[in-house]
Formats: sequence, structure tokens, C-alpha cells
Amino acid sequence: MATRQQTSPRGATFSEYYADVLANMEHVIQGKPEVIELVLLCLVSGGHLLIEDVPGVGKTSIAKALAASIDGTFGRVQFTPDLLPTDVVGLTIWNRNRNEFEFRPGPIFSNIVLADEINRASPKTQSALLEAMAEAQVTVDGTTYHLADPFMVIATQNPIEHEGTYPLPESQLDRFLMRVSVGYPSAAAELEILDSHSDHEPLVDIAPVISAAQVESLAAAARGVHVAPSLKAYLVELANTSRRHPHLALGMSPRATLALQRVSRARAAADGRSYVVPDDLKVLADPVLAHRLLVTPEAQLQGITARDALTEVLRAVPVPAGKTR
Repeated sequence: MATRQQTSPRGATFSEYYADVLANMEHVIQGKPEVIELVLLCLVSGGHLLIEDVPGVGKTSIAKALAASIDGTFGRVQFTPDLLPTDVVGLTIWNRNRNEFEFRPGPIFSNIVLADEINRASPKTQSALLEAMAEAQVTVDGTTYHLADPFMVIATQNPIEHEGTYPLPESQLDRFLMRVSVGYPSAAAELEILDSHSDHEPLVDIAPVISAAQVESLAAAARGVHVAPSLKAYLVELANTSRRHPHLALGMSPRATLALQRVSRARAAADGRSYVVPDDLKVLADPVLAHRLLVTPEAQLQGITARDALTEVLRAVPVPAGKTR
């Protein structure tokens, strides 16, 4: 299915919808279009996002601006050491008036869920998100409850060397489709922030430009983007090379290969194409793959990071030169 077949009453294509949401969010997040683009690609790919950075660079504002732009519900969980799993998913309580138990849903029952400072909570509470992120459902007291559609977790994480943080387990890191870093704004962007935030909060000014149902239509369109056999073979070779890399104790899993294919399809659709090209894969490799790789203890002692190893893997595998349409 060609992505250009997805149109609105005004005839908007996938790429036009994408541009509308991007422009809307840029009213709140100045000077970071590349970060917003990755957030949107994650959304239409049906994945979850991990934002790792220092406090105060706009991680929370990104989640709020996205929810406001797609006319979706927004839930926030402030992760702390004493947070319980029921504070995330909800709990069953006894209703005296009805003389029965009833379920009180937690903030996870929203379209966009901000898991703020996720690595400040204990591993037990962190794991409460696993079923929700993997299956879009939660089970409480033996009853399964389906979550909102679309559903996306945007988790923020302080750098691991900050005091009071717990490292996320590999199984949970692998549930995040992408990991990104916002970074400090440029001097020009920071001046713009001072002007736009001086007398009010820009978030109150933005209105939805797309509905939650339209987000689902875009996601369906992205899944129909063509991936040539040569590019699929390239993905498999990247995975095999990572698993044999001497500096990696944990290479690309099949889930990682599928994830890179999914996001590459969304990027192609956002660019107005109905087919993936090699650049889609290479540009997205770092945010999609780096957090899933685990370097060996020996490599850590040498100062080699997962990103370093991924760069070597990308250099070692020849890019297909054949037909990609």
C-alpha cells in the first residue's frame, strides 16, 4: 500500500500530516527538529521512546506537546524509590455503595504516558511497565485490561552516574523502540526559548492537528511501505555481524532487526516515499539499536561504547547497491 493513499478530507498525505505535527510541536520545543522527528517516527511505528538526558532540557515538554498535538489523553508517572506497581497500572478496591470490587485505572491508561525519571524507581516497579509496553494491556488481580489506542510510553532517564538511579535491565531497554538524547539548545534556540516562555507557557497555545484515529491510519500506512529483499538481507547481515563482534557481549536480537525495519518504513513514508532506501536504515541505526547492544567487560575497560561498536558494524557490512523499489 502506497503511503500517499492515506489522505484527509483536505487531501493531506502522510508526509503532510507528519509536517503538521512537527510544526505544531516546534512551537514548544525550539531548535530540536531532529529530536521531534524521531519522536513522531516512534509514535507512528507503534513503539515506545526512552529519552536520556540531564534535567531541564525539555524531556517532559516533548511528551506533553505530542499528546496535545494528536488530541490524545496524557498520563504522567513520577518515578520515585517508593513508587509501587499499582501506582502505575491501577488497583482493585472495594466499593461499599455497590457492594463489589471495582478497578481504578492508573495513569498507564492514556494515549501518551510520561514515565518521568524511570530509573529512580526500583526494578520491581520498572518491570510493571513491561507487559503494558509489550502487549498494550495490563493484568490486575487476574483480569486483563486493554490500554488506549494509540498507546506510547515516553520514559525519561537521568544519566546513570546521577545519584539515586537504578540501571534499567536489558529486557526493559529492549522494549523501547528508540533511545534519544535532547541535548542543550543552540544559543539562537535558547534566545527563542527566552522570548516564547517569558510571559506564558507555550503548551497552552497549541491545539490538536491530528486525531488519535488518524495516528492509527498513519501507522497502518507505514506498515505498507515496501522493503526490498536486498535491504532485508542487509538487516540480517547487520544482526549477524553484531553477534560476532568481539566487543559485544550482546548483539542485535530479532526484535531489534524488526524494530529498525519498522522505523525505516515510517521515515520513508514521512519523506513521501512508498519504499525504504539504505539511508533510512543507516540514519536510524543509532537511536534504534545502540541501547540494545551490550559491550563486553574488556571493551568497557578500554572505553569502548555500544555506539562505537555499532559504528564498526555499520562500516563492516556493505550497503546494498541494487534496486530498492
